[in-house]
Amino acid sequence: MKIVIQRVSKASVTIAGEKVANINQGFLILVGIVSEDTAEDIIWLTNKIVNLRVFEDDKDVMNHSIKDIDGDVIVVSQFTLHAATKKGNRPSYIKAAKPDVAIPLYESFVKQLHKDLGKPVQTGQFGADMKVELLNDGPVTIIIDSKSKA
Repeated sequence: MKIVIQRVSKASVTIAGEKVANINQGFLILVGIVSEDTAEDIIWLTNKIVNLRVFEDDKDVMNHSIKDIDGDVIVVSQFTLHAATKKGNRPSYIKAAKPDVAIPLYESFVKQLHKDLGKPVQTGQFGADMKVELLNDGPVTIIIDSKSKA
């Protein structure tokens, strides 16, 4: 499972002209899933997310977590995070999990993040054509791959 965390001042997701998610300070998290991902990957990643210290304290040092600042989160499925670009100019997405595998893992990820964060997590819609807007704060963007945790 690969994620891209963007620290945001605000973010939203719009589908077919309707805003389905909207936050102020917090994280916009893009999630890419492969067939080999497991519940262990989800637990490891959500623990990383809620404890990641990337928000400034009163001395402007990135020393606070999303929990410390009571920040909000939007999670968006993003199969293109697993694009293979080695050959040619058209990315291959063969590594990305098919919906029958990816949807349950995505839903488990959101549910576990909600549990670890202790508050609701907003989402886009799996497989939908989404318009994602964000104001990246910093900018701070962190990429984490659960397969690189060792």
